Amino acid sequence: MRSSLLVLVMLCGWASSRAQKLSPKWEELTAGDFVQAIHQSQGVCVLPFGILEKHGPHLPIGTDLLDVRYAVMNAVGQEYAVVFPQYYFGQIFEAQQEPGTIAYSLTTQLTLLQETVKEMARNGCKKVVIVNGHGGNNSLLPLFAQAQLATPRDYVVYVFGLPRENVPGRPAMKSDPKNDMHAGETETSAMLVARPDLVHMDRAQSESGSDQHRLNLPDNVYTGIWWYARFPDHYSGTGSAATKELGEFDQKTWSSQIAAAIKAIKADSESLRLQNEYFEKTQHPLDTRQ
Repeated sequence: MRSSLLVLVMLCGWASSRAQKLSPKWEELTAGDFVQAIHQSQGVCVLPFGILEKHGPHLPIGTDLLDVRYAVMNAVGQEYAVVFPQYYFGQIFEAQQEPGTIAYSLTTQLTLLQETVKEMARNGCKKVVIVNGHGGNNSLLPLFAQAQLATPRDYVVYVFGLPRENVPGRPAMKSDPKNDMHAGETETSAMLVARPDLVHMDRAQSESGSDQHRLNLPDNVYTGIWWYARFPDHYSGTGSAATKELGEFDQKTWSSQIAAAIKAIKADSESLRLQNEYFEKTQHPLDTRQ
């Protein structure tokens, strides 16, 4: 009896140890470990969404991709989830004039993202969390999430937008926050933590990140050329003002917010229930109570 109990305890300990050592990275898991990882994550899988575009004269083209994956990996260290490999097939038409930019057609963006989350769900990811790391996706991703209501599905897509950075205790910025939108103090600071080896601070002042004010339109009028009109060099802000202190604070804040979202999504049972209820009602709208 004692011998059987000892074996059971040892097996439980081995299983627990194996689970704790599971990599969160989809591409690093064996097929067998992937099954265990899906169970351990409670079906929550994260898709860090970056882009390939110029980031001023001093940051790498993959800044958004590198930054968001760094934040996500820190987050899943706090709240385990399976993390999909590098994904950069987003909206970046406004930077096609710059070298290194990869801008897929809108139909390709939407189709590829739909096929990706569908395949993730087929592999047990019934809660797909898209974590955005690129401002150019701010319109694309809510549209994509809304489009999930077009047809029935057995999974839920969640979109986690850009982090809330104005939180208590944040180090004071040296540059104008209103103009700090791309490769400026905030983004450069984050990269000084995520990939300091790829930051060229000596080049940060070789181009201007100032607003060129080349359009004069009312605030409630939108045109796609607005970004190029204001920042033709695809640089907004003052990268030279960046500090590791600010980067460490922002990265910690970002990963904590992602971890909190993952925890809440794990506990969420209402989204799928309501989604199923909605799809059922769409089949007989005349019966919907008025």
